[in-house]
Amino acid sequence: MSEISVPPVATVADTANLTDPVWQNAETAPDDVQFRRRTATGWTDVTCAEFRDQVVELARGLVAAGIEPGTRVGLMSATRYEWTLFDYAIWAAGAVTVPVYETSSAEQVAWILGDSGAAACVVETGEHARLVAEVRDRLPALRHVWLIEAGAAEELVAQGAKLPAEEVERRRSAVNADDVATIIYTSGTTGRPKGCVLTHRNLSSNIANAIQVLPNFFKQEASTLLFLPLAHSFARLIQVGVVQARATLGHTANVKQLVNELQSFRPTFVLSVPRMFEKVYNTARQKAESAGRGRIFDWAERVAVAYSEALDRRGGPGLGLRLQHSLADLLVYRKLRDALGGRCRMAISGGAPLGPRLGHFFRGAGVTIYEGYGLTETSAAATVNVEQAIRIGTVGRPLPGVSIRIDDGEILIKGDLVFREYWNNPRGTAEVKDAEGWFRTGDLGELDADGFLRITGRKKEIIVTSSGKNIAPAVLEEQLRAHPLISQCVVVGDQKPFIAALITIDEEAWPRWLESHGRPAGTSVAELRDDETLRAEIQAAVDAANRSVSRAESIRAFRILPHEFREEADELTPTLKVKRNVVLQRYASEIAAIYGS
Repeated sequence: MSEISVPPVATVADTANLTDPVWQNAETAPDDVQFRRRTATGWTDVTCAEFRDQVVELARGLVAAGIEPGTRVGLMSATRYEWTLFDYAIWAAGAVTVPVYETSSAEQVAWILGDSGAAACVVETGEHARLVAEVRDRLPALRHVWLIEAGAAEELVAQGAKLPAEEVERRRSAVNADDVATIIYTSGTTGRPKGCVLTHRNLSSNIANAIQVLPNFFKQEASTLLFLPLAHSFARLIQVGVVQARATLGHTANVKQLVNELQSFRPTFVLSVPRMFEKVYNTARQKAESAGRGRIFDWAERVAVAYSEALDRRGGPGLGLRLQHSLADLLVYRKLRDALGGRCRMAISGGAPLGPRLGHFFRGAGVTIYEGYGLTETSAAATVNVEQAIRIGTVGRPLPGVSIRIDDGEILIKGDLVFREYWNNPRGTAEVKDAEGWFRTGDLGELDADGFLRITGRKKEIIVTSSGKNIAPAVLEEQLRAHPLISQCVVVGDQKPFIAALITIDEEAWPRWLESHGRPAGTSVAELRDDETLRAEIQAAVDAANRSVSRAESIRAFRILPHEFREEADELTPTLKVKRNVVLQRYASEIAAIYGS
């Protein structure tokens, strides 16, 4: 199959905008809990009516401060309640939200605020404010910087107190579906970030159709704790969906204490990128091994995968497998689910391939991960596995209202979810979007006979060896990242005689490895990266990964790097995707050493 189109099951009126559900919820269910807000004493409920009123009060302040319809307003903060509150207030004032990752450098801040022409910026911390101040002389349009931790919301509410609330309603009602809602700058794994212009229709149509096929995620009884950066389109779409479906949303940026936060909030579903699910699995396995229960965990893993695979076969799991599964649930799976809060039975994964092994393991353990696919340019979600149609190892079928085409291996997407343009970049827009509205993703994939999409690689990341062999590195990298000791892997070999890999060691797993192998505590990876025992363990993981590819595609050599890739070093995006071009440049000497030049 080379093309599939799924008709929409929901349409967006020309007069609709993203604030409409906030007002509708406040009118029809004012006392329903829309948010649970983290405070010093625990979680505090915010009802639909309270949220609408807070949005109105804050929007009045923005209007009083001179924010006009269409004005771009930067929003630089970690994931917290105020992020969502400001987002909806900016929309209610008729303005446009420009997210900025809270980990951005001064240069990135200058580019995003300058390119978008932002007239104001909301920042979370004093450090963020200092970053903006550092580049303010390059931002002639910037008039206001509001600091959340210094009471920005309260300041604006007070400033707008004398403005009639009717002015907000007038502004809000004047916004139409095809007006710009947000300009999201791509995370920039290659080159300078481009501003993706998304309209109210883009986001509204995307989530309205997703809600129809994911009813157990987006319903009033559902809840989720959001910990991904809201500057990312994936998390943003979930925020919009939870509000539209009147589910309950909590926020946290405390990733180091995420297990405690999840156990406190007790969500019914979570969403994340594959790296988080890999860490949950690896942590559970390491704890089992440290407690002398490694063999039990390995057995439970085999049972989980076998049980999940059997669910896809006619007749399902047999009696013997069901009995083993029940015992494994008692010994292993319940503890894993407890780490997610105890009520979580579903998850959404996106941003990178999850891999069949992890997908089957988690489903067998009682937490089904519905893998999906999309880009910022497609308002986040273009395909997804759903309860009635799940095929682990794929990213699902197109959402209603979406068309997928495979052209010379590249995935093309069409529908109301496709972005309008790149801001100030008509040439870039023309390179990826044709006159018919087809968007060229740059990703490689294939559609099976039933319309399920499988991602096979990234067009720009294809490696061509000196013998002319074309190799997609994703398969090998995905398998190696599944090893508990490996955090990241970058496969190299472009115009080289064979394939090799750069590998980083997981900092959380490293102390346990030192202890279990009799090495002094506190020894760094840099000191031991040529250790024979360590290399033998990584070599075993490489050998296992190589079994999934042909000999010509297999990894012949590897280098263990002295430290992990880091976001602050510009080696990772905020969603933990490796910036391949940065890594290849920064570790050129390591690559040269592999090939003896």
